[in-house]
Amino acid sequence: MRELPWLRPSAANGPAAGLPLLMGILNVTPDSFSDGGQHAGVEAAVQHALKLIEDGADIIDIGGESTRPGADPVELDEELSRTIPVVRRLASQTETPISIDTMKAEVARQAVDAGASIINDVSALTADPAMLQVARECEAGICLMHMQGTPQMMQRSPQYQDVVAEVTGYLRDRIQECISAGIPLSRLCIDPGIGFGKTAEHNLELLAASARMRDELNCPILVGHSRKRFLSHVLGREVEERTAGTIGVSIALAAQQVDILRVHDVRVVRDALIAWHAITARADAAADH
Repeated sequence: MRELPWLRPSAANGPAAGLPLLMGILNVTPDSFSDGGQHAGVEAAVQHALKLIEDGADIIDIGGESTRPGADPVELDEELSRTIPVVRRLASQTETPISIDTMKAEVARQAVDAGASIINDVSALTADPAMLQVARECEAGICLMHMQGTPQMMQRSPQYQDVVAEVTGYLRDRIQECISAGIPLSRLCIDPGIGFGKTAEHNLELLAASARMRDELNCPILVGHSRKRFLSHVLGREVEERTAGTIGVSIALAAQQVDILRVHDVRVVRDALIAWHAITARADAAADH
């Protein structure tokens, strides 16, 4: 079985140091919400990934289909052509774990064959009927995310009676489905799906409950909050002005001992977390004496 990234923290900023792992975002798409088209072409994408690793990324998450609200689906051949050459080239140049962000089983299969060790599926393995079998057979780590609806429709009118209870229940069911299919819990990670069929208030409630969700489900938790629209609700800022808000949420999540943060701005988030931890570790040590 492949060694999973949430079980092999870096010395610099992994859980062993009291900090979350950082998953650096690499969108090889023309239409992602904040960086679409910026890393077109294999060489540009690989160079950006290597820069993210230099900045402190513990994982690189490569996606070839935008899942922003209203995004159009991408055909299989197009997604393969965008992602697989980048995965293959990057895997030949680094030992940093690579995640493939996809809902398509064939993309996941080819990405793992090319060197990826994680399948990050925003549909929690439900969009493609073949994905569960591919996930079982490839022995990669699996990130299961909650999404209400589809990227095309999810933000039109998201509604919940109790968003934390409903998202937790959904992820519990998906974990059980994976276990029943022969995928052990040790290979799984959960993601509450910030911005995927949620209002700003729903997102804030889920972020505040991240530690409780992880503990209830006994599973590592990944949170992807970077530059997302709910920050405009909190700050009144447009997407290009949401870095400080992203850092603030990152610190709040680190305080909850969230396992993995999926972010665009790896260097500044890492620096902020290290500085925060330098103070809190000393404060905790003083309180113990």
